[in-house]
Order: sequence, then C-alpha cells, then structure tokens
Amino acid sequence: MLYHLIEFLKQHVDFPGMGLFRYISVRSIFSVIIALLVSLIAGKYIIARLKKNQITDTAVKTGENGKSGTPTMGGIIIILSLLVAVFLLCDLTNLYVQLLIVSTLWLAGIGLLDDLLKLRRKSGKEDNKFMRFFLRFQRKDHDGMKGQVKIYGQVGLGLIIGLALFMSDRAVIVEMSPLSKEAESTEQVEAPEYTRHVKSTKTTIPFLKDNLFDYAWLTPLTGEAGQKAGWVIYILVAIFIVTAVSNGTNLTDGRDGLATGTVAIAGITLGVLAYLSGNIIYARYLNIMYIPNSGEMVVFMSALIGALIGFLWYNTYPAQVFMGDVGSLTLGGIVAVFALMIRVELLLLILCGVFLAESLSVIIQRFWYKHTRIRKTKELIEKGEYTPGDVVPGERIFVRAPLHDHYIFDRSKVEGKIRLKDPEEPIAEPKVVVRFWIISILLAVLTIITLKIR
Repeated sequence: MLYHLIEFLKQHVDFPGMGLFRYISVRSIFSVIIALLVSLIAGKYIIARLKKNQITDTAVKTGENGKSGTPTMGGIIIILSLLVAVFLLCDLTNLYVQLLIVSTLWLAGIGLLDDLLKLRRKSGKEDNKFMRFFLRFQRKDHDGMKGQVKIYGQVGLGLIIGLALFMSDRAVIVEMSPLSKEAESTEQVEAPEYTRHVKSTKTTIPFLKDNLFDYAWLTPLTGEAGQKAGWVIYILVAIFIVTAVSNGTNLTDGRDGLATGTVAIAGITLGVLAYLSGNIIYARYLNIMYIPNSGEMVVFMSALIGALIGFLWYNTYPAQVFMGDVGSLTLGGIVAVFALMIRVELLLLILCGVFLAESLSVIIQRFWYKHTRIRKTKELIEKGEYTPGDVVPGERIFVRAPLHDHYIFDRSKVEGKIRLKDPEEPIAEPKVVVRFWIISILLAVLTIITLKIR
C-alpha cells in the first residue's frame, strides 16, 4: 500500500527520494527491516497472549527436554510480520505476489485449524456450531486434523497455482538468443535481443549445458496438443511439489530453530535466483530463463527472511515459542510455490535436501518397522510362541524419526534393535540444529553454482 501510495503521489508531487521505491533492491532492504521489527515487537505480545490462554503443544505437555508449557502457534508471528511488510512494499498488482499471498493465507488457514484441533480440550461446555463444523476434520485420536484432509488442502493449493500459471497471460517467459562466443569469453553483455513472450512449460534442470527441460517432452503429442498435455503434467508436478515440500518442512519443525533457520537459508537462495531471473541482463549472461516481473518476488522473500530472523530471536534454543503447523506448513508452501513460479522446482531436490532427508527418514522408518514386525510375528507363529494380543516390536533404522531426532534422542529409551549404530550417545540439540544449518548452507551454495556448472 505504501508502494502504491508513493507511485500515486509521484504523479502530483516531486519529492526527493520518492523514486527510490521503484528499485527492487531498496524495497527489499526496507522489507527485511520492517518484517524484522514487526516480528520482534509483536512477537513479545503474541507469546504473552499464547501463554495466558495456555496454548501449548500437547507433545510438550509431557515435559520432554524441560519444555513443558512452551506456547505453540508462534507461526502467527511470522505470517503477521510477512504480510505487513508485503502489503506495505510490494506491487500488489503483480501476479506472482498475489499467488504468494494466496498461498500464505491458504496454508496458514490449514495449519491454524490443525493446531486448534490438537489443542482442543474436553470441557463441560458444549462446542458451538462453528467448532462442531470443523470437528468433522479431526482425527479419531484427537491429535489434530485428519491426514487426508490436510493433503486435500495442499493438493488444492497446488492445483490453484498450476491453473493460474497456465491461464494467466501475465505468467510468461521470454525466449532469448544465446550469447556469442566472443561476448561469452570476454564476459561482456550487451543489450539482449529476445524474440517474444511465450507461455511455456519449461523449467530449469541442473548440471546440464542446455539447462531447460520442457514437461511437454514427456507426452507423445506434438504441437498445440502437446503443449496442453505438458501443462497437465506441470500442474501435477506443482501439486506434488507443494505437498512434498510443505510436509517436509512440517517434519523438520521438531527442534528449536531448525525449520526457521533452514527455511531462511532456502529463502535467501530463492530470492537470489528470482532476482537473476527477473533481470534480463543477468538472465542473458547466465543463460537462464528470463521471467518478466518475477523480480517483484524478491521483495516478498525479503519480508519472509526478516520475519524468520525476528522469529528466530524467540525460537532459538531454548525456545520461548514453537511455530506450530500454522507456521511450518505455510513456510514449506511458500518455498514450493516460489520455486515453481521462477521455474526452479527441480533444484529443490538440492536446495531442500534437509527437508527431503527428513521426509525419507520417516518413510524408511515406518516401512522397515512394519516390515520387520510382520516378519517376526510370522516367525513366532511358526514356532508356536505367539499368543494373540502379543505386541511384537519391529526393528528400527533410526533411533527415532525424523532424522534430526536420531541424533538427539537417547537410544537406551527405545525398545528393539536399531540398525544405525552412530551416534552411540545423544548429541546436544543446539549442536544438531547448527549442523543442519551448515548442511543447508552448503546445499544452498551448490544450488547457486549450478548456474555456472553445466
């Protein structure tokens, strides 16, 4: 709103310095500062309100690691700070910014409902009509929202993003002719010549010289029919990316500052890539896709980074507040949607390697535990040593899943065999968190240098 107000005033008043707001770099700096300040100031008040209303995570009620009574749903701090800076400094007519705002509110709503259902307590009072409507989405064990309902919400967002990029004439790329060998060798970039704005299902693929991949190539059709079929595949990929990254971030949010730091690192990297893709000179030199108007997303991502840094002030070990699903689901969704819109979703395999490892650890752990439990039960039945109702423990690959808990949790408290022997002793939580941050930084650097390593 401040951006649009200044743009309006410039038509009537010539005030020194007003032209600075045209620059993405200037607005990005202000965006970081405003989001950071809002997060720090509003965070203290919100945490106090959460404590007063006893909004604490049920998993922490047990007193694990001395964190009993720590409030949750702190993701509200991040979302509030983000949106304040975005509405003040972003061009709200930009399609990409609009989709990011929709993604933020959509997943924040899903996460908020999930947290509220987890926190619901039985009382003598009867639930009102509003609450009874949402109780149909609650799991039978009262531990939050039904898994399939959450998946439906994530799939719905992926569908919205995919269809918006397909249907909007503002979501285009610009095809440019490659640099001459002479210009490339001297690193001199002249004003680029480009052909036309086109609707395309192309995306960036790492480590290849011609680093563009078209989803239309996966279909047997050609021409206009092939392009439409390519958009179908692209929309399915969008649904998968949004769901996978959002859930991966949710799983990573298990220790103080872990998800906050890793998302901030990924956000900085995506912001750099968006800036390069939105600048025709840099895109031409680096031989990457030029996406008109995508540079405006840098202002949005800067606001997110500022909000995360401010939240980390309260979320670092020992945490004064947890972000809850309202924060983790939203952050993962923003990362996924952002990557989709600048066509680097395949780079998330590298950039979001921590999220990928966390998700795979849960899948592997559950599969192996179930498989070995069934196998041992059959062996006991064959030996005649099994009694109906006996609980047969399975084997584990990790001490505990997700992966970060494997290093923190005491293996002496876990029944059954554990395949991975290291670490023999638990590692302090802050050390594990910082090491995961370091890995995230290394993956971010690798993601950036894929622009030149082909």
